[in-house]
Amino acid sequence: MPYSVSPIGFLRSCFKEKFAIPRQPQLAPAARGVLELVPPFAQPEAVEGLEQVSHVWLLFLFHQALEEQPRLKVRPPRLGGNRSLGVFATRSTHRPNGIGQSVVSLEKVEPGRLWLSGIDLLDGTPVLDIKPYVPYADCVAGARNAIADAPPVPIPLDWSETALQQVREHAARLGEPLVELIEQCLTQDPRPAYQRPEPERRYGARFWDLDVRWHYPQPGRILVLEVIKA
Repeated sequence: MPYSVSPIGFLRSCFKEKFAIPRQPQLAPAARGVLELVPPFAQPEAVEGLEQVSHVWLLFLFHQALEEQPRLKVRPPRLGGNRSLGVFATRSTHRPNGIGQSVVSLEKVEPGRLWLSGIDLLDGTPVLDIKPYVPYADCVAGARNAIADAPPVPIPLDWSETALQQVREHAARLGEPLVELIEQCLTQDPRPAYQRPEPERRYGARFWDLDVRWHYPQPGRILVLEVIKA
């Protein structure tokens, strides 16, 4: 029997495109956003008591990856994109029902709005539910995942003088920790693991209202070239 669900809100995120979004939540603490609730959940009653919670689970839709035909196997980027696994052994965005979940930090609670950090969700993401994180139940001692047993090893990142001046000016304008955000996201190396680009190849991603451009002057090292208004 089919079921239908409706969003309880939509996320206004620092991530304006999928490329360079961390592959798991909490890897970029400077990644911030606001969950704007929709009626009837935009009332104070819906979030009463939530100010006592430091983290929440978000259940959401991968709205730009919805597919009519379900996939049984996927190729996770963490494994280089050339090894397939059963979809239920991964956190791939290609889900049978397009549902994702992330645990994020809850910074502030207002009627109709939740201020969040440590997010890994695209701007405009429909959120289906919010659940409080319960440390004694949700943190499992001795848990094991041999596929993803440690966070990505960060790669070194340098700034050009121009980019560093630009990012500081935009950080002051936006009131956001842009240097930290860009470094936390790019040092995880958003490229698929199989890519080995030539030094002259340029990459780019959108953060807030900015275009960030960088390249790999040598293998395993990033140089941020510019940070400009999109």
